[in-house]
Amino acid sequence: MNTRFLNVVDVEATCWEGPNPPGQPSEIIEIGLCVLDTVTRERVSRHSILVRPEHSSVSEFCTQLTTLTPEQVGAGITFAEACALLRTEFHADSRPWASWGDYDRKQFLAQCEGTGVRYPFGSAHTNAKLAFSAARETRRRYGMAGALRLAGLPLEGTHHRGGDDAWNIAALIADLMGKDSWPV
Repeated sequence: MNTRFLNVVDVEATCWEGPNPPGQPSEIIEIGLCVLDTVTRERVSRHSILVRPEHSSVSEFCTQLTTLTPEQVGAGITFAEACALLRTEFHADSRPWASWGDYDRKQFLAQCEGTGVRYPFGSAHTNAKLAFSAARETRRRYGMAGALRLAGLPLEGTHHRGGDDAWNIAALIADLMGKDSWPV
């Protein structure tokens, strides 16, 4: 396993203010990915992969939350193409990865199972939210924006956009690494 680089992943998915409309599962519409060099602790690349939903639509609530419009994600690639891209371009099946909380991992698992698409990641996943709480010796689970404030780091870009959130999460992880508080 290549451990020099860490893929930091944040997904946005179709969502509604209330319950999902009948027959519309939450589907990934953006995969944000930041590659973090674990030796230099530098964020070396930032990506936003737009994914076209196949069984749900982008609600007005979802657009207000993420800024993603139905037209933008409609021009995206399929979920299967996105998973293949993660494997080929970002070595997702052989590189460790992290996300803020467990939502992203569970969303990929559920969507892969529901669509028959091969899961793109290897088993080396770290829940950065838990790592942050452990480093701070608190039971409180901070959201990403709150964790940035607590760490004294700026929130860069637009919150609830996958590419920007992955970039910010990578800054939190680099900060933890600098304090020898990132689990190996």
